[in-house]
Amino acid sequence: MDILPIVERIGEAPTAALFGLITGVMFGVAAQRSRFCLRAATVEFARGGLGRAVAVWLLTWSTAVVWVQGAQLAGLMRAEDARMMAVAGSWSGAVIGGLMFGAGMVLARGCSGRLLVLAATGNLRSVMSGLIFAVVAQMSLKGWLAPLRDWLAGLWVTPEGKNVNLLKALGLPDTTGLTLGLLAAVLALWLARRNQIGARTLIFGAGVGFAVAVGWVLTFTLSSVAFDPVQVESATFSGPSAHTLMFFLDRTAVLEFDIGLVPGVVIGAFLAAAWGRELKFQGFEGEKNMRKAMSGAVLMGFGAMLAGGCAIGAGVTGGSIFAGTAWLALFCMWIGAIITDYLVDQPALRATA
Repeated sequence: MDILPIVERIGEAPTAALFGLITGVMFGVAAQRSRFCLRAATVEFARGGLGRAVAVWLLTWSTAVVWVQGAQLAGLMRAEDARMMAVAGSWSGAVIGGLMFGAGMVLARGCSGRLLVLAATGNLRSVMSGLIFAVVAQMSLKGWLAPLRDWLAGLWVTPEGKNVNLLKALGLPDTTGLTLGLLAAVLALWLARRNQIGARTLIFGAGVGFAVAVGWVLTFTLSSVAFDPVQVESATFSGPSAHTLMFFLDRTAVLEFDIGLVPGVVIGAFLAAAWGRELKFQGFEGEKNMRKAMSGAVLMGFGAMLAGGCAIGAGVTGGSIFAGTAWLALFCMWIGAIITDYLVDQPALRATA
């Protein structure tokens, strides 16, 4: 793919933002139509089910792995060039941050990516929670919470100043990632058939994973022709939410992939909801739910920055390149969500039954 004409015409930074916008629109449309949500999948699993939410999440994850690993084999990207792999990862951050994020997304009734999608459809609960998430993420990145995040992340880090590629660390062939992705896709399709999930939902669920692969390939392609260093990255909503917030508050902020990604998701989700006639204003259902959502957003904001990514950034984007800390963070997100649902939501449901 020759992107030089685009770069020469509008510049490197605007091209990065444009690629973020493209990735975001694809993600927003697919996520809104498929109802993709890690929180829903973990809650469903915690309550003994392997239903629609688990099937859609697994299909999204497997699709991202298949396309990203396939792109690597085709020479369209290199995982070792990704920002997530080029810097030291934090095992302690993945554990602590992952548990916090998992607990937070249950309390907030959605992960950061899902909140962004819902906010675009008129869900005012998600607007409030998303803003709190972005502010806390920025505080954890460069504000008052940054020293605590740095200390916790520094307790146990990956060796040699870079993250661990699980496939290479285990000495597995280059085709292993693609094979695992295909096996997971078969399992996802089996679950989808068992739960009678329609083809349209499956297509859009797979589209979320495909959007992640598109982001990887586009940023890698730009990095190969750009004069200035360009981060090789894809969809995530911890750092980008903070960066986008500051872009509109700080006149010295510059365009980058993140600045296009978040508005792109909003645009895509809004258009998809409008097409499906699902635009609707919704608010908090009582003070208790508001407190839970706000507390959850705080936990997610700090947890995501500590873990090195959110449910999308670590769970799908980082997982697709087999970053060691991303897989650990995703595992801990599931654990944190399951425990929180068991301790908080399930007792409330039994009390009202």
